[in-house]
Amino acid sequence: MISSNDLRSGMSILHEDNLYQVLDASHNKTAQRQMIIKVKVRNWRTQSIVELTFTGGDKVRLAHIDKRNMQYLYDGGDSLVFMDDQTYEQLELPKTSLEWEMNFLIESQDVTILMYQQEVLGVQLPDKITLEVTEAEPAVKGDTATNAQKNAVLETGLEIRVPLFISAGERVVVSTADGKYVGRS
Repeated sequence: MISSNDLRSGMSILHEDNLYQVLDASHNKTAQRQMIIKVKVRNWRTQSIVELTFTGGDKVRLAHIDKRNMQYLYDGGDSLVFMDDQTYEQLELPKTSLEWEMNFLIESQDVTILMYQQEVLGVQLPDKITLEVTEAEPAVKGDTATNAQKNAVLETGLEIRVPLFISAGERVVVSTADGKYVGRS
């Protein structure tokens, strides 16, 4: 248990049987009232963002989130299969909970699995990832007056916008936060 005054961005807390990650905390103290702490949090299970309000000195339970390094093995139909690097234990996660992450996963890729006790919360991807372009529209000559872009399909099936000079077979760096082109690899 810690004081609500000590909540900082990145901490994980348990509040009313919900598991949250603190995104932002602001303190408001007026002359004749007790301090009010407004905390913007993301629910680990539903990914919804809400704002919680505490008074100064309220006690909050900290939650310890485990990070396990695993390797993505293969697509098992309704689930994705991961393997622990140390114990070789395999873990299956349903595709429905990893729809965004599937755009960046390729076989034999190392990822970090986030867990609370024995409950799997999700997959933590690196900020940027390198993927191969499998299809790219042809560049149109004379289309270079502005920052012109075209559609391209990556090896995972993700469709992104890339500059005109990118062609099929090249490797590009993509941001996992928004799925946008960052640069060539």
